[in-house]
Amino acid sequence: MNRLLDDRATRLFIGLAAFFCVNAVLAEFIGVKIFALEDTLGIAPLQWNLFGQSGSLNFTAGTLLWPIVFIMTDTVNEYFGKRGVRLISWLAAGFIVYGFVFAFVAIYLAPASWWIGVARDQGVPDYQAAFAAVFGQGLWTIAGSLVAFMIGQLIDVRVFHRIRRATGERQAWLRATGSTAVSQLVDSFVVLYIAFVLGPQQWPTSLFLAVGTLNYAYKMLAAIALIPLLYLMRAGIHRYLGKERAAQLRQDAALRLGAR
Repeated sequence: MNRLLDDRATRLFIGLAAFFCVNAVLAEFIGVKIFALEDTLGIAPLQWNLFGQSGSLNFTAGTLLWPIVFIMTDTVNEYFGKRGVRLISWLAAGFIVYGFVFAFVAIYLAPASWWIGVARDQGVPDYQAAFAAVFGQGLWTIAGSLVAFMIGQLIDVRVFHRIRRATGERQAWLRATGSTAVSQLVDSFVVLYIAFVLGPQQWPTSLFLAVGTLNYAYKMLAAIALIPLLYLMRAGIHRYLGKERAAQLRQDAALRLGAR
């Protein structure tokens, strides 16, 4: 066991898996906040107009972290293959469910009488109501997010594999961005469809298409902007493992992908 934990490839996988899962869980929990991009950047509202809908650029705070999750997915795929991506995806989904279960348990615990008004001076008259509103995301939203996450991950690994077979070891940016482009096209619309079309809000088709298109555009712009980070991670991994070990891992990952 000690020899296994001393192996640098094992340590790398544990580190990547842990960072992936933390980002995925955190994105779910902070995603309850909707922020205005233009106000955050200090610019005038752009007032988009799509499918007969219009508005400013509002996104969930979770969108800040999902591009990092995409990069981690492609990095694990590159060095540990399909099995590695499936493992961390199921781990993350399990942790998300685990987190929400205990969030709901915490909501239903009887609050201490003094705690309810402890933040009144900060503009929060009922701490219990605020806690429940922040952590008690609707079941439709949770279900939509989990289903979209798993479908997106499974599509990502397959598209990554197909592009890798076509390009070989060249053009890492293309297989990373290409797999994200396809998987997030599905993810962006599945989560909204389950959470807000099938769910109690029952969005009209025009709003569903408009918001889904904006979310997808944001994710793709973020994925393109993070291409330098992908190459920085690769350089760091090669330095940590050594070029020969890194090349062997990538070759093994490609062979395992090709055998399935």
